Amino acid sequence: MSQQATASAGAAKSKRKRLTPATIAEYRRGWLYSLPDWAMILLLFVVPIILLVYMACSRWSLMGGNRGLNFPDNFIEVFSHKLFGQSILFTVEYTVIATVILLALGLGLALIVQESTRFNKFLRTCFLLPAATGLASASLLFYALYSPQVGPMSDILSFFGLIEDGSSVLATGQSALWATVLVIVWRFSGYYMLLMMIGLQAIPDEVYEAARMDGAGPWKIFRSITLPLLKPTIVMCLVYCITGSILAFDQFFILTKGGPNNSTMTIVQLIYNFAFDSKKDLGMASALSLIVLVALFIINSVTMRGMTADEDDK
Repeated sequence: MSQQATASAGAAKSKRKRLTPATIAEYRRGWLYSLPDWAMILLLFVVPIILLVYMACSRWSLMGGNRGLNFPDNFIEVFSHKLFGQSILFTVEYTVIATVILLALGLGLALIVQESTRFNKFLRTCFLLPAATGLASASLLFYALYSPQVGPMSDILSFFGLIEDGSSVLATGQSALWATVLVIVWRFSGYYMLLMMIGLQAIPDEVYEAARMDGAGPWKIFRSITLPLLKPTIVMCLVYCITGSILAFDQFFILTKGGPNNSTMTIVQLIYNFAFDSKKDLGMASALSLIVLVALFIINSVTMRGMTADEDDK
């Protein structure tokens, strides 16, 4: 025990000896360089979160300002609102559909164009071009395409008997949902293809060569090698897609504005309505925003923990 104590004391002395003025100056310089980052985190993340929590617990109207704390009245009004449950169900439905389609399509396109050939380079460019378009611009483009007056989509669908002649693609809740999903798939499939392709190219070729030498077929290679080694990329894309789908606003606001009959009302659209449209109540909007923030934190934490747990089991 005395030898261990002597050794630990010697180590402590050696650490104290290393703290020379030059080392201390280097530490201070490092903290000084990191100050802008800490300031950005404080101003753009910590302060807004604190303000959001304060507003969620206050009677804060759009025109009248803060009128004092009223916790938990805002949360009670949010949970009891007639569109709260409906907007959650629709947001979950949209999130599941968009996530499944985007991840499957992104992986499929990445598998097609992962080889660096001249034709594949052309395909990559074609698939990535929509990603250069802003989401609002893409929504406006498809809004014109869906219009019965100027767009061809209504005539094409009515020709095949999918909708009534002269009616809009956005006339019903289900058709509006799938029409919006089409916009998102067109806009983001190339982006997820790029992420998946980067993950595929990070897998060593030697692994595939060893599997082929062992007699593994394409399906077994994909199931036993490609998918497990691509899992970090898939989880990252999953987090991006779930977060973006839950926070969907632009496409629905431009295409449907929550209609018809609030059938395409997303949770973020409901926040907008609370703040600027029907309620003009920033307190209720902040309360719902805080609920969405907590839900996103839980969902993404569970997703990331699931990936970590599977890696630990291996």
